[in-house]
Amino acid sequence: MSNSSSIRQFLLLPLADTRQLQLLHLWLFLGIFLAALLGNGLIISAVACDHHLHTPMHFFLLNLSLTDLGSICTTVPKAMHNSLWDTTTISYMGCAAQVFFLFFLIGTEFYLLTIMCYDRYVAICKPLHYGTLLGSRACAHMAAAAWAVGFLNALLHTANTFSLPLCQGNALGQFFCEIPQILKLSCSHSYLKELGFVVVGAFFVFGCFMFIVFSYVQIFRAVLRIPSEQGRHKAFSTCLPHLAVVSLFISTAVFAHLKPPMISSPSLDLALSVLYSVVPPALNPFIYSLRNVPPALNPFIYSLRNKELKDAVRKMMTRCIFKVNTCLFSCANHS
Repeated sequence: MSNSSSIRQFLLLPLADTRQLQLLHLWLFLGIFLAALLGNGLIISAVACDHHLHTPMHFFLLNLSLTDLGSICTTVPKAMHNSLWDTTTISYMGCAAQVFFLFFLIGTEFYLLTIMCYDRYVAICKPLHYGTLLGSRACAHMAAAAWAVGFLNALLHTANTFSLPLCQGNALGQFFCEIPQILKLSCSHSYLKELGFVVVGAFFVFGCFMFIVFSYVQIFRAVLRIPSEQGRHKAFSTCLPHLAVVSLFISTAVFAHLKPPMISSPSLDLALSVLYSVVPPALNPFIYSLRNVPPALNPFIYSLRNKELKDAVRKMMTRCIFKVNTCLFSCANHS
């Protein structure tokens, strides 16, 4: 038996049993990580540098890209480090930091998705009031509220989780630290308080999801009244991917933590955790970049396929290439 005061590190679930598969997972995670850095970095730079993109839609997109970057930087680098050096350990403080930042960023992202659903609701159902309801101050307040609620929730859950006595060893059944896995290590009945917090948080998330569903019912009713078939097609193309992303995010997370024990297995748990924690931040900026449909609610939806955003990224990259070429030419002349 051990308690939390004697635990100095946790053991994470290895990505593979053989060295060859560990290296394969390393390269796979590296590719996903670089794709997330590139896609979200381009969006953040373009929105921040181009004043034409200083709109409510792109403002929320920038915030969403920040949460995507933060969440993938919280889990993937440590997983790659463990695969490279053939280890599974993470320090006690490192685990606490991982739990806090992951809970903070994923929670904030879901709140932002809810706010962006409201943005589309106002844009489609109340277009004449869009400037009033979604002015710059209102957008800043809503984004700040999303970050603040995410931060406070993460702080509460992390502090409460790591104050519990841990009596069931230090092995976690996940490749990163998360609250449900740590609760499994706690002493009998000592986790009930944190479990209560988790249940309350789940009801809050369910409330946000129901708000999204209700908003889209109103949006679809408004879209069906559009006389132009092309207009209806564009509106549906804008809205449906957002619902798909929210549904995928919630369904995989809920299934990963509430699935029946008889179908649980380490490989299935690993696949589900990668699906809801690693893949979306990398895919969000790219999947819809080839579709020429109106901007919507998520990097997964509008990101680089937005004409204004693509033009801004193109201008930014042209300026960077010009400066690099100028610098190289200057260095060559001096040499």
